[in-house]
Amino acid sequence: MLARNNTYIAGSNPDIPILLIRDLLGWKFTNTRLLADHYAREVGATVYVPDFFGGETLPFEPITNGRWYEVDVPSFIKKNTRKSTFQSQDSLEALRHEIREPKIFTCVLALCTTYKKLGAVGFCFGGWAVFRLGAKEHEPPLVDCILAGHPTFLTKQDIDEVALPVQILAPEIDPAFTRELKIYAFERIRELGVGVPFVYRHFSGVEHACFVRE
Repeated sequence: MLARNNTYIAGSNPDIPILLIRDLLGWKFTNTRLLADHYAREVGATVYVPDFFGGETLPFEPITNGRWYEVDVPSFIKKNTRKSTFQSQDSLEALRHEIREPKIFTCVLALCTTYKKLGAVGFCFGGWAVFRLGAKEHEPPLVDCILAGHPTFLTKQDIDEVALPVQILAPEIDPAFTRELKIYAFERIRELGVGVPFVYRHFSGVEHACFVRE
């Protein structure tokens, strides 16, 4: 458990923590846990993979085999997206869709009580989340560096407000992280000059989700 969220934990280094925020397949997906195990071994870190979807899990097999029509993704996204991607005239409904970001922030604050430094890695859904963690509005900073792979729901404002070291992993074919947004991120983050090299890695010929589902 981490801040009352079910959490998969890999590794036991008391000094190097990583928060891993996954895509819509969530914290139980096998590749997610294998990736956490890999980070723990290769970096010598303790990797935390919390459940940020309130216990809801989408079926893995149809998604990994491209049968999206078998899965009610719109309903899942409606319950688990960020507010800016789901607008409602009902204030209570809108508030409900702010649940995910506060949960993520709460987990980070819990880790900050134990660790002096923290890195955050996010894929797809987790991409916008790590940018929010790295925003300049946080003083002191919530995390020390972020990595975003094929981010979804990312906005230009998120990019404008990042204030710490960033690595982006960008597949060539990605309807969520569009060419326009890729160019904007590449140029804008370099302009911001956050103090250390900005790392942008482009992967030709591969599609959204390639880093975690294959």
